Amino acid sequence: MSFTAMLREIVDDCGGGIGAALMGNDGIAIQQVMASAPASSPLLDDIATAGTEFGRILEEIRKAADAVAGGAVEEATIVLSRVVLVFRSVDEETFLAVALAPDGNLGKARYLIRRQLPALRQAL
Repeated sequence: MSFTAMLREIVDDCGGGIGAALMGNDGIAIQQVMASAPASSPLLDDIATAGTEFGRILEEIRKAADAVAGGAVEEATIVLSRVVLVFRSVDEETFLAVALAPDGNLGKARYLIRRQLPALRQAL
């Protein structure tokens, strides 16, 4: 299964999905998909921008986790008034960024992300 198909399944099946991107820790998108969203979408057809901007924050979270010996950062969720962002580590060099509408099904999105992780890791 291609990266596009894996990301499309998460976005389409989670309920309220806006988009998903497989990102390198360097902030470069490997692949991204967007749902058909109205023009008022907060991400303007580009989930990779959110991944790049919040990727810097994830790096700071990783440093903080190391400082308290908490182990590797596996997942972070950021809830904003217009969008919910879920970031999930795929491996040491890549992460998945998924955007949902505020009323989207966060639990199902997290489930679908976890379900796709083995395939994503294998495809890298």
